[in-house]
Amino acid sequence: MQHNAISLRPFIGSKDFEVSRAFYRDLGFEETVIDNGMSVFKTGGLAFYLQRYYAKDWIENTMLFLEVDDVDRYYNELEALDLPGKYPGVKLTAIRNEVWGRECFLHDPSGVLWHFGEFNKER
Repeated sequence: MQHNAISLRPFIGSKDFEVSRAFYRDLGFEETVIDNGMSVFKTGGLAFYLQRYYAKDWIENTMLFLEVDDVDRYYNELEALDLPGKYPGVKLTAIRNEVWGRECFLHDPSGVLWHFGEFNKER
């Protein structure tokens, strides 16, 4: 099968849609409102949909991996945003070294876990 894919856009939910919208705008994503219960958030050629829908088990088991060019710079910029200080439930976890590369973690206000990582150069 030949995939002539243009993009992959996951759907994530939100416990409080308005809080999550503000969080993702603060995180640097550009929002396009689709309707009163859904927005698409973009950065470069990447995007995801945020829904006004909450299912605790689903949300708390949702993980997204965003590959970044420099995890040290990215982590420092995340720290400077102080998202845990602005949004209840948000947690930022320091950079961790793995056999494949390095990553840090950010839980959004609903519990979605973001991995921001940089692969080893030889991969």
